[in-house]
Amino acid sequence: MSTPRGCFSWLLRRNQISVPKPTPTCQATCPAVGPEQPKRQYITACNHSLTPDPTSWWLDTDIPPPVYSLAELPGPNIDPIDAKVDEIDSQLRQLSLQIHDNPELGFAEVLAHDLLTSFMTSHGFTVTKGYLGLSTAFRAEYTHGRGGRVVGVNSEYDALKGIGHACGHNLIAASGCGVAIAIKAALEAHDIPGKVVLLGTPAEEGGGGKVILLEKGGYADMDLCLMCHPAPGPPKSAAVSTSTALQHFAVEYSGQNAHAGAAPWYSGEGRNALDAAFLAYSSISVLRQQMRPDHRVHGIVEGNEEWLPNVIPDYAKMQWIARAPNASDLAAFVERVKNCLRAAALATSCEMKLTESRAYLDLHQNSVLGAEFADAMRRYKFEILPVNAAASSASTDFGNVTYALPALHPGFAIPTEPGQGNHTRGFARAAATQPAHDAMLLVTKGLARTGFRALRDDAFFKQVKAAFDNPSS
Repeated sequence: MSTPRGCFSWLLRRNQISVPKPTPTCQATCPAVGPEQPKRQYITACNHSLTPDPTSWWLDTDIPPPVYSLAELPGPNIDPIDAKVDEIDSQLRQLSLQIHDNPELGFAEVLAHDLLTSFMTSHGFTVTKGYLGLSTAFRAEYTHGRGGRVVGVNSEYDALKGIGHACGHNLIAASGCGVAIAIKAALEAHDIPGKVVLLGTPAEEGGGGKVILLEKGGYADMDLCLMCHPAPGPPKSAAVSTSTALQHFAVEYSGQNAHAGAAPWYSGEGRNALDAAFLAYSSISVLRQQMRPDHRVHGIVEGNEEWLPNVIPDYAKMQWIARAPNASDLAAFVERVKNCLRAAALATSCEMKLTESRAYLDLHQNSVLGAEFADAMRRYKFEILPVNAAASSASTDFGNVTYALPALHPGFAIPTEPGQGNHTRGFARAAATQPAHDAMLLVTKGLARTGFRALRDDAFFKQVKAAFDNPSS
């Protein structure tokens, strides 16, 4: 059965080419949004199709991570990470379902914000609500001892308009909590100094919550940052891959009303804004013939309740998203799209207003963190799919974070209905199932191990920093 297409389904697509895997080095013991929601503009960032030819999923690095075992550390013989995640399993399940069953759009995740902040407070974290001026963002932190490094973790919890948690952000929210709490337990059990910070990041689906928090200094004290994302794929599989850079922009055309039948040309009237929108749409459709295969552009014409068939429309609005493999390619491509929009305004004598959002950059996955995560997940008998060196057509605001500090964003498989990948009602149903929760729980353990390794192992973190500072070396 083929892998369902959809948001982040590229992360877990089986490779048709046999790629050798490195030898493991770890020696450790082995719903729809209701009508009561406020009306708001909503543009999703990661609705896309698959990369046509993935070839490799494994992260290449010439610095093998040192072998380690939690059992070798001072402290209890019981693994504190596995034990803590197992202990809070039912709590994380309840938290995930509460968020799933009450979907909220970007920057309006009031219930999710309150549930998550209350949960982290109950587990001994110091919580700041409405963090850095974003009413549904939060920061939950815990410090053990004096000094040490800071590991960041991200939770997402916004839903999709009309189809609820069809990208599984309820799982991401719960996982972020679990990772932070498990790292806290490991710091305490082994008496290692350090800090863990969970950032609640609103509006991934188009609002760029992480980009805003990054610009406001929300990641400034972090030495690294971790999160995960669900997708369709083989059972018990995970992967680390790149993504595309993305730019969203809105264009508004203003013309002049006139009677469409009697005198559409009268006294210089009859400047048709809807014509401008359709010319722009047609021009961009023609541009697709000259687009590179790894570029994307997609958009809509927004309806206007005041339009009438016998009145020349004086206003029309369009929403567009452009994607390219990286930031430099994106800038050049966006300029070509803008030229189509400008030409339409010129041809129809309409005025044009262009509003650009913050760009989403491509993911720069840290190779050392990726190798460590892969090693940790094999402990739980996960298949680590080989990594595709080329960018996929997915996009996320976490890409901007990966440009600022060492970071990791793995994908993990959850069971879905045939043909029901991310951004479908079927995937929303899948995100509430027990098997999806169980997969998330194991990935939570793997990420917690990766983060704790960076806190306790100076030599390992030095390699993480080297891979970030010189990604091509």
